[in-house]
Amino acid sequence: MKNIFPFRLITFDVTNTLLNFKSEIGKAYGDVGAKHGVLCDPADLTKNFKRQLKKMSVENPNFGRDTGITWQEWWKKVVRDTFTGCQSDLSDSKLELICSELIDTYKTSTCWKPTAGSLDLLNYLKDRGVSLGVISNFDPRLHEILCATKLDNYFNFVLTSYEIGVSKPDEGIFKRAMADSKLELLKRDQCLHIGDTLELDYIGAKKYGWNSFLVLRNKPIDLKNSAGVDKEHVFKDLINLHEYLERKWNKYNVI
Repeated sequence: MKNIFPFRLITFDVTNTLLNFKSEIGKAYGDVGAKHGVLCDPADLTKNFKRQLKKMSVENPNFGRDTGITWQEWWKKVVRDTFTGCQSDLSDSKLELICSELIDTYKTSTCWKPTAGSLDLLNYLKDRGVSLGVISNFDPRLHEILCATKLDNYFNFVLTSYEIGVSKPDEGIFKRAMADSKLELLKRDQCLHIGDTLELDYIGAKKYGWNSFLVLRNKPIDLKNSAGVDKEHVFKDLINLHEYLERKWNKYNVI
């Protein structure tokens, strides 16, 4: 079917948009730790992980891309500090085993699953001739993750912030997506980005002149105090978003 819908290019965020974790971080980390004789409370691990993730993102943005460390070293630091926050006397050898296993495991379908409605939406858009891409603040494992979860074949391109050296909400990543789409005479207002983060996804795309949809997934947001957010473009999940697009599509296409 020829695409005569206004959106010629649609890009997606990944975490909590296309894919969810199969289990809470604390439980997954706790299970791996237990295999190596390290017993920690999952709630404590979750709390420590969030703290270390935020800290490392500030001190070494974009997984260490511009601060002289590799993304593997970046994640090892996060994992080590997550566990030592529970047990300070862990040996380096044991921590190395835990780090390596978690880094490897989190690039497989053991840890990830497609969100509700994602496959139906991707099939719907692909069948209608829309060019699809991924824009994600992620390390290079994302390619393996999309392959493991059988989502890779839907996309014309996948951009990770680490590989191209630019993170959302910087306009450079959206500009790169337009180039990588290889769509001739593509205009910004023909592009749509879908994600779950207000600042990184919704506002970032909007500032570059794209359309953008926000998928909340039960996350609270004060729309009254969120200037520039179109309530019509805020959805509870991809199922809800799919229904909206289908209604809009029928106005432009004769099926």
